Amino acid sequence: MKQFVTFPFSLYRNNKYWVPPIIKDEVANFDKSKNPVFEHADASFFIALKDNKIAGRIVAIINTYEVEKQGIKKMRFGWFDAIDDLEVSKILINKVKEIAKQNSLDYIEGPIGFNNLDKTGVLIDGFEETGTMITWYNHPYYKTHLEALGFVKEKEYLENKFFFDDIKIEKYAKASKLIQKRYGLTPLNFSSTKKIMPYVEEMFQLFSKTYNKLSTYVPISDAQIEYFKQKYINFINPQYIKFVIDKDHKLIAFAIIMPSFSGALQKAKGKLFPFGLFHLLSARKNPKDVTFYLIGVDPEYQNKGITAILFNEFHKSLADKNIRYCIRTPELEENTAIHKLWSGFNPKTHKRRRTYKLNL
Repeated sequence: MKQFVTFPFSLYRNNKYWVPPIIKDEVANFDKSKNPVFEHADASFFIALKDNKIAGRIVAIINTYEVEKQGIKKMRFGWFDAIDDLEVSKILINKVKEIAKQNSLDYIEGPIGFNNLDKTGVLIDGFEETGTMITWYNHPYYKTHLEALGFVKEKEYLENKFFFDDIKIEKYAKASKLIQKRYGLTPLNFSSTKKIMPYVEEMFQLFSKTYNKLSTYVPISDAQIEYFKQKYINFINPQYIKFVIDKDHKLIAFAIIMPSFSGALQKAKGKLFPFGLFHLLSARKNPKDVTFYLIGVDPEYQNKGITAILFNEFHKSLADKNIRYCIRTPELEENTAIHKLWSGFNPKTHKRRRTYKLNL
């Protein structure tokens, strides 16, 4: 498994845009005794050898909830990497096909992970932009390989960024005040992670309520929520988590931003010790860029301007930190509502990524 995880370190050795994972964490992520995602997923891991050297890797994934409960006969694949040799990509994809046919599945889609909290899509534009810890980076030929193997575009995602200084906060501050008064809402800010923890389960319930109508949505179990709490919430600066509650103290909106750990992870080179942890903690405290990671609004309050409250609270927390860019996670190209939400910030699309589909 360590060989599987470390293969991209050689593939992208001289690439200044690739962001490596922490090796120990990535190995743990694939450990069926540690990651509760395997309660609802079967995964097969493959490496391809050429001249006795690793030349590619892939994970073939069946999300059993998706297949059995939702009736979506989809074979997933993710963590796909290969040298620029079509035969290597072909032999890996053929293993995915083989498993899909053994399980009577209708089509293959990827690259995608186990569920909605995982990385998604192969990069098709923006190769000279630094990657993030929550997206895959890849060479330009991945697209060519997949299309040569018969895959066609399934979903396209845009990644946008905007200058923090382009946020015209006066408009959001005024709207925030009006909306809070109109609906009896209160923003919650935090100074410690301990105070956030009691809200995390409710936050994920709201996350599900916000996104469960998406065709790609797969429910997140209680065990996965606990795993996520320990893996991520503990490491996010509590100032970067914002909630909005109603008069009954019910959570109706949340947003999480993360400091950009890209530079710190590149310096860490896959290891927390001896210096990796220092780089990560430094980025956590004094980031140059931030990433909007998760945002959710109760359907009853959507289209009522609730995000103005969240934006205003974030601006107050970040105003004195000399933030350069605000980066957004991949968003579906056809999601016009989300694009409209960010339009006032003068965003620039700097990357595009795509999932591919192959009917069987």
